[in-house]
Amino acid sequence: MKIGRVSHQARVRMVLVDEATKRVRFVGGSFAQHLNPVLSVIERRIDLAELEALVEGEANFSDVTFLAPISQPVRNILAVGKNYTEHAAEFDKSGFNATSNAAPVPLFPQIFSKATTSLSGPTDDIRFDPAHTSSVDYEGEIGIVIGAECRNVKPEDALGKVFGYVAVNDVTARDLQKNHAQWFLGKSLDTFCPLGPWIGTADEVKPENLKVQTWVNEELRQTGVLTDLIFDVPTLISTLSKAMTLLPGDIIATGTPVGVGIGFTPPKFLKNGDEVRVAVTGLGELKNHVRTY
Repeated sequence: MKIGRVSHQARVRMVLVDEATKRVRFVGGSFAQHLNPVLSVIERRIDLAELEALVEGEANFSDVTFLAPISQPVRNILAVGKNYTEHAAEFDKSGFNATSNAAPVPLFPQIFSKATTSLSGPTDDIRFDPAHTSSVDYEGEIGIVIGAECRNVKPEDALGKVFGYVAVNDVTARDLQKNHAQWFLGKSLDTFCPLGPWIGTADEVKPENLKVQTWVNEELRQTGVLTDLIFDVPTLISTLSKAMTLLPGDIIATGTPVGVGIGFTPPKFLKNGDEVRVAVTGLGELKNHVRTY
C-alpha cells in the first residue's frame, strides 16, 4: 500500500495512492479531520485493510497537491552520514569535512539529526538566505519509517519494525556543516528536509529493489541502490535501538550516494531558481525549487 496526505479543494486529506493509474483515494471516518492521520495509523498499528473500508471518493494526481506524509514528526529526523563508499570518499576530499580524522569509510554508522522544523513537502520550495549560507547542497536519499516502538533490536528482527519507506532530500548547508564542526546546524534549516510524496508500506516494498536518483535542472547527478549501503537497514535500526528507544513514526534517512554538489570541481551548489528532483523506485518523486530571500 502507498499512503500519504494531499491538499484537495482546500482540505487536507489522507489518501491511498495508486501510482499506476495516477489516482488517489480519500480515507474518511475519523481520519478525515485528523491533523496527523498517517502518524496516527502508524502509532495505532491500524490494519491497512481497515483503511480500504473507509475510502470515500477519489481524484487524479493532477487534481491534488501532495504534502509531506507525516505533518509533524514525533521528533528530529534521524540520518546517517557517509553510508555509500564513493560518497564517503568525495566528502572527505571536498574540504568541507571538519568532523572526523578517521578513515574515509566509517567503521561505525555516523548518526546525526535534522530538526523537525526542517520538514517540508514534496513540492515545497527549498529556501535560504545567501547571507547565512553560500554552499547549499542536495542529498537524495531513501528513508525508513519505523512502525513499532523498539529497543535493542537484533539485525535479523529489524525489518519487522519497519512501517515503510519514503523519499528524502537531506538538504545541507556545507559551510555551516564545516564551520561548526558538526552536522546539526547545516542540516536543520527550515525547508531542508523535503519528504514524500507518499510512504510505501513494508508489505509492498522490497528494500533490495529500491534505487534513488537525483537531478538538478534535469541533469542526473546521483544514482544509488539501497543494497550498496555500507551499513544496511537492519544494521542501522539495530545500532540506533541499542542507544535509544525507536518510536512509531521515526524517520531514518539512510545516506546519500556519490554525486553531491561538493563532489564536483568546482562545487555545484544550489542557486536561486534551480529545480531539484529526487525519485525513488515505487515511492514517487520530490520536485523542489530553490528560492533565496
